[in-house]
Amino acid sequence: MAVIALAGCSGAPGVTTSALALLLSWPLEAGRRMILAECDPDGGAVLHGLLQGTLGDRYGLRNLSVAARKGEFSNAFWRQLIDLSSEDGEQDAPRDRLLLPGITDPSQSASLGQVWKILAQMFRGIEGESGHDVLIDLGRRGAHGASGVLAEQADATFVVVRNTLRCLQAAEGRVRALEERVGEVGVLMIDEGPYPAGEVQRVLQVPVIATLPYAPKDARVLSDGMEQPRHFTRSALMKAARNGSGLLVQRAAMRRARLAPRAPGTGGEVAHAR
Repeated sequence: MAVIALAGCSGAPGVTTSALALLLSWPLEAGRRMILAECDPDGGAVLHGLLQGTLGDRYGLRNLSVAARKGEFSNAFWRQLIDLSSEDGEQDAPRDRLLLPGITDPSQSASLGQVWKILAQMFRGIEGESGHDVLIDLGRRGAHGASGVLAEQADATFVVVRNTLRCLQAAEGRVRALEERVGEVGVLMIDEGPYPAGEVQRVLQVPVIATLPYAPKDARVLSDGMEQPRHFTRSALMKAARNGSGLLVQRAAMRRARLAPRAPGTGGEVAHAR
């Protein structure tokens, strides 16, 4: 289906919370999976946020560097995934919403140079061979440096932006840097501030593809593991995430179609540069 990268900027725009909302509300057909990979070089947040440290640090990205050196990456990858399917309140939910936790200390990112490249290739393989969707949380600076290969290989990259003046100012440089590295980007907007989507598009000069409401109480369920209120899955945040996931996939599919190799007889088979 799609490999989608989410990037942030300074000012804590809510990348990981948005990614979790998308993971838990993503519409899945039978037999398909959704995988969220925390690939923030500054460290992941879900193990000690949503999961409240209940699993310690036994799982996660840091364990893959050793596996890569031993040539055991593929098997190790699947063993590092945590099932979040039951987070929607259904205890018998299928194992189809999976998390690869990020590193727990920024210093660990120094050992992941080769892991980023292998992950980028693996995500393409998972999507192509199994039809699973992959969502990559790049954090505030994850599209820079070695981990930027994940954004380069994604079907589409979106910057998570709050529509406040402070966040928009921070996002301008981030958007330009991403455009230089991956080409076309879009915006996932958190509707906290006074500026409508049209104004955000004008300022950043990129399209707002989807919007999530600013809902601190519901967001804390995902960011900090607060008690889940009744009907959480039907909250405005989760409904918007469900609708937004479809818009992100559509955008990714359109970009993939434009960048795909041309069919024989249509001017060659040379792929456009990403």
